[in-house]
Amino acid sequence: MSKVTDSPVSIEKKGAIAHLVLNRPEAGNSIDVAMAQALRDAAIALDCDPAIRCVVIRGAGRLFCAGGDVRALHAAGDGVSDLLSEITGHLHAAYARLARLRKPLVIAVHGAVAGAGCGLVGLGDVVIATPAASFTLAYPGIGLSPDGGVSWLLPRLIGMRRTQEWFLSNRRIAAEEAAAIGLITRVVAADGLDEELCKLANGLAAMPTGALSATKRLLLDGQHSGFEAQLEAEALAISAQGGSREAREGFSAFIHKRPALFR
Repeated sequence: MSKVTDSPVSIEKKGAIAHLVLNRPEAGNSIDVAMAQALRDAAIALDCDPAIRCVVIRGAGRLFCAGGDVRALHAAGDGVSDLLSEITGHLHAAYARLARLRKPLVIAVHGAVAGAGCGLVGLGDVVIATPAASFTLAYPGIGLSPDGGVSWLLPRLIGMRRTQEWFLSNRRIAAEEAAAIGLITRVVAADGLDEELCKLANGLAAMPTGALSATKRLLLDGQHSGFEAQLEAEALAISAQGGSREAREGFSAFIHKRPALFR
């Protein structure tokens, strides 16, 4: 197990699983320039590490992520536009990399989420949350328009009408409602979060990462491609994956009636 802690984003590697922790608990894990940069660098490093087969994102302290660092934005005065441009430049590069991460991405939410934190939640392949978790877009309350991909992700996850109402009302969505509308995958008991997360991450790490990566890419690209184009993309992906070591192992395990061992 290796650990990096001198950053607004810490990384703890446990075998084939990497835990990426938003590490500004004193600021509610709000996103400033340093965190956006660290998240971008961490996303690139984990995506490129062949030893990592599953990535888990959590928040340190009481909140998961409070969105942008409003104190820093206020302190910037007349330079706030430049500051927002710098933050979103790094943050959006991080989110783009996480959206196409070549391994499963699990998000574990234990507290409140706001603003761009909702975009991060939207990037997860599987999102689990405790009953105490809550979700607020927050942008209307501080006079801002959205960032972090939420204007793209949310209509695809929960539907356009729900997204419109949520933006305009700026209301808080509790964990159970978030699961019911498809914002998160499911709610788990607070005292069972670690156990469920361990079981989930280990199960995903044992899956064929190349096949999952191809599947993630097809699902993401399918959001804006035509049906015939998607059929062609599927044909290209499955034929390429069919020649992989993963597929050979999967075929052999099926024929010999044994569990597949993907490495």
